[in-house]
Amino acid sequence: MKDVYILAIETSCDETSMAIVKNGKEVEALTILTQMDTHANYGGVVPEIASRMHTENITLVLEDTLKKFSKKIEDIDAIAVTYAPGLLGSLLVGVECAKTLAFVYNKPLIAVNHTMGHIYANNIEHDIVYPSLALIVSGGHTDLLILKSPYDMELLGSTIDDSVGEVFDKVARVLHMSYPGGPNIEKAAAKGKNTYDLPKPMREENYNFSYSGLKSFIINLVHNETQKNREVRINDLACSFQVTAVEELSRKVDLALKNTGIKHFILAGGVSANKYLRQEIKKVCDKHQVEFHVPNILYCTDNAAMIGCAAYPLYKAKKFSDFTLNAKSSENIKTYIEKNH
Repeated sequence: MKDVYILAIETSCDETSMAIVKNGKEVEALTILTQMDTHANYGGVVPEIASRMHTENITLVLEDTLKKFSKKIEDIDAIAVTYAPGLLGSLLVGVECAKTLAFVYNKPLIAVNHTMGHIYANNIEHDIVYPSLALIVSGGHTDLLILKSPYDMELLGSTIDDSVGEVFDKVARVLHMSYPGGPNIEKAAAKGKNTYDLPKPMREENYNFSYSGLKSFIINLVHNETQKNREVRINDLACSFQVTAVEELSRKVDLALKNTGIKHFILAGGVSANKYLRQEIKKVCDKHQVEFHVPNILYCTDNAAMIGCAAYPLYKAKKFSDFTLNAKSSENIKTYIEKNH
């Protein structure tokens, strides 16, 4: 069979990234240009600044990616792009770039959902085995689902309010940590002890998640201690928060593995870079004698390689988009599954 090369574009938030992926697995070239230092000055991503920086960087990233590729752009078989979900202005930059390249070089255009990208990042260093149980944890998602076959999924549960990644960032902000908050919570937690008694998130025996109560409790705790001029032990509070948040993820994974009997598990999304989370989920998988997989740290956070991997099954199925393709700021996994079944 002829090798398939897909040029993928990812601009859903504050990384301008392009990659060339061979056969849905082999990363031939990858460029990631982050805006993290710029947005750190504002304590978080500013959408207007993000879209403007994508516009300034997109051609530079394209040039750099093609320099790393051993073939010519004419040898590319398709152009793939993240179209949802994310910041609308940022997504539009990537979508318009992809449409332009597809038109100029007469290549098929493939629309990829960002969440599917996170899932298929697991295909880079090993083959996803079906069925697999998957947990997607990021700034926008906390989803537990069964992967039955490529792009055939059953959603078991999602967050009913805040995602776990969003709460990591908000707790970090309350504790006056710089952006991005999640990695700083992890660093502080490693120095602290689990000494704060925090409320357990949603305890029902289903697969849904809830983190708004935990977030609100910590915000109020910090406010009250500050008002009373009492010390907030930041490292200990970070540790207690991380333990409580991860414990709920582990509990739901444990429940799902017990009830489904599935023997393969994948962790995905930006929060999957958290070492404590990886460690605790691995323990649950070991308990059930389940094979555990998580992407290399490089492919956990936003990158175009994962979009190229997710585009490959769509390419084989000839699921191409026309030039009316538009960006969508919100398309959760439930909506995506319903739309494609």
